[in-house]
Amino acid sequence: MTPHIAPLPRDQRHRLAPLLALYAQEMRGVLSGAEVATPEAQAALLARHPAAEVLLAEDAEGRALGFAILFDLPEVVFARICGNLDDLFVRPEARGRGIARALIAAAIAEGQARGWSHLRWIVPEGDVAAIALYERIATRADWRSYVVRLDPGASL
Repeated sequence: MTPHIAPLPRDQRHRLAPLLALYAQEMRGVLSGAEVATPEAQAALLARHPAAEVLLAEDAEGRALGFAILFDLPEVVFARICGNLDDLFVRPEARGRGIARALIAAAIAEGQARGWSHLRWIVPEGDVAAIALYERIATRADWRSYVVRLDPGASL
């Protein structure tokens, strides 16, 4: 089954709430029990965020299977634009069907159309299944990720 993948307009992002609830539940375990926002608050952020774009994967009946959130980033050193894949999620019962790969392929196609130099993303060290996929389809970057927490209550 090949999912239908298309951009999700801002005024439709409330449709992500069920997927975001599953994603938040999963991330609590991966991120050591971190407190995450409600799915409604997450969907509202996506609806108003000026740069976030959402790709939605659906089955033939229109049921949401997964999503990818991406945006443009400047690559100042090379005077280019790259793409950032911020979040990728596939509902657990739909995994193993190539949906994550299809979402990444759609993000790559979007990046090629925009002239991105590359597509990059970060993944929590504890997300073993995601890392296994990414190791098969991408090259590990040569840089480290660091964070300065500005809000002590926010987790990453």
